[in-house]
Amino acid sequence: MKDFDAVDALLAGVAPEAELPAPEERVRLRETARLTKTQVARALGVSPTTLAAWEAGREPAGETRTRYAYLLDGLRAKLDVPVGPVDEPAPAEPPRTQPQDPAHDQAQPSAPTPSPVPSTAPASAGAAAGTGTGTTGAADDVDELPVPQPCVLCGHPARHEVEGFAQHLDPAECGGPSPALAAQEGSGPAPAAADRESTAIAPAPVEPERPDRGRPQGSRPGKDRPKAERVAPATARTRAFQEPAPTPLGTVQEAVQEALVRHGGDAEAATADLVRTAIPDAMALLDMCRTGARYEIIGHPPLPAILRKKTSRGADEVWEARPKWTRPALPAGPQEITALDINGAYLSALKTHLPLGALEHHTGGAHDRRRAGVHLVTPPDWKHGEHLPNPLGSRDEPGPLWITEPTLRLLLRLSSPAYGLCEPPVVHESFTSGATENLLEKFRNTLRDARAAALVSEDEVTLEYVKAMYSKFVATMGESNFNRELYRPDWMHIIRSQAFANLWTKAYKAYDAGLTVVRAMGTDELHVIGDWRRVFPEGRGVSEVKVKDVYTAQEEG
Repeated sequence: MKDFDAVDALLAGVAPEAELPAPEERVRLRETARLTKTQVARALGVSPTTLAAWEAGREPAGETRTRYAYLLDGLRAKLDVPVGPVDEPAPAEPPRTQPQDPAHDQAQPSAPTPSPVPSTAPASAGAAAGTGTGTTGAADDVDELPVPQPCVLCGHPARHEVEGFAQHLDPAECGGPSPALAAQEGSGPAPAAADRESTAIAPAPVEPERPDRGRPQGSRPGKDRPKAERVAPATARTRAFQEPAPTPLGTVQEAVQEALVRHGGDAEAATADLVRTAIPDAMALLDMCRTGARYEIIGHPPLPAILRKKTSRGADEVWEARPKWTRPALPAGPQEITALDINGAYLSALKTHLPLGALEHHTGGAHDRRRAGVHLVTPPDWKHGEHLPNPLGSRDEPGPLWITEPTLRLLLRLSSPAYGLCEPPVVHESFTSGATENLLEKFRNTLRDARAAALVSEDEVTLEYVKAMYSKFVATMGESNFNRELYRPDWMHIIRSQAFANLWTKAYKAYDAGLTVVRAMGTDELHVIGDWRRVFPEGRGVSEVKVKDVYTAQEEG
């Protein structure tokens, strides 16, 4: 029997996958519960982008699928449970014990009994509640809501539920049909205030279901339509109670406050906690900033071989033009050198031309400024190494190499008549796609604004959190196990190269203003001799620089 132990253990770990409703039902349950994608994604431990894919039809697997199914089952149980009769129905009116005056009976004719309303259409507020109409038995279906819900007739807050639908019991409180419902059903404008009471009390005439009225061609009429669709659109029923949508900037600030509360005001512990969650938080913020955007971000497009690492710890074939330059000779005599720190280098570099879709191969030397990607070029000779760093960075190997879009654009700009610093590079082939410079603009602006507000309030926790978000976002969008949502090594190379190109541009600006450029290192370090404050604004803002060090040096010998 021992031979079957391993098989039994294997079978014990196999269980049928949890069943999930259709994608449109997943969306309906979440929206009816007034939950955002960010809230649900955070509870499930995934990003809003992943949740959006599930709601579009992609199927989760494993434990995550089980948790998602559990959530949807719970929402359905809370939202779609039928309302039963109340425990204590209202007592019936006692029978008359005294004869009535015939004259009084003539003066007060009895009210006619309204015709019954079919269950497929909601009754008016008065008739359904059994108030003021003489309808008997309707009060058994009235329940008081713990939280006001939009009235099915007017869309305004109502505290009672009739036959499963929120309605006003007092016709005077009912504000008439909601505009969204009127537009959907093709009704005219809402009745005037003087006519609302009669409109609410009198039962609506029953019309036969028409296949072409208020529904797409080919759908089934009447009872086959979902209950929410037969009453009113979900947006019309919930609009009155929706809280203001959270803003991207508010989300960042709220995360910081929650971390501080969670750690009892300990700034160091809150910062460590926020830095640890910076990657998923950045992806959630990106998803929020991309809401309603024209372009969808493709997370895992096919990649050309040049963008794949040769070994797990190796590199691909793309050169990022990293500057690591020191001026070969200083002016005579002792020199005071200022090391400047460029603020938010990677944050500024998020504004760059990024390819939208999968990269396509092209040959030939023409550069299309509407596209972006990586390019195989023969770089031009650089003859200004005594005063300025090479835009290609510190590269010793001659011959063609693959460079990114920002480096190519910088070389083309420097070869133009306005600069005349080099010959144009020779482009042999390219992998490019249609591009835009503003793909990450809202994401960048949100982090920039959060950083600026933190500087004003001297909030170091937010400053470290924002820095971790944009720096880790850039570092992990390539082949990283820490970010599986976005796999774009081409973007990673392009953003880094844009940061290097921005540093080179600042070095040239200093040189052009008469300063002596001594060093250019990485993306954020520039050493100069001279009055740099007349060239660069000082401060901690993204468009400013701050002093990193001041030292004295002179040429040896």
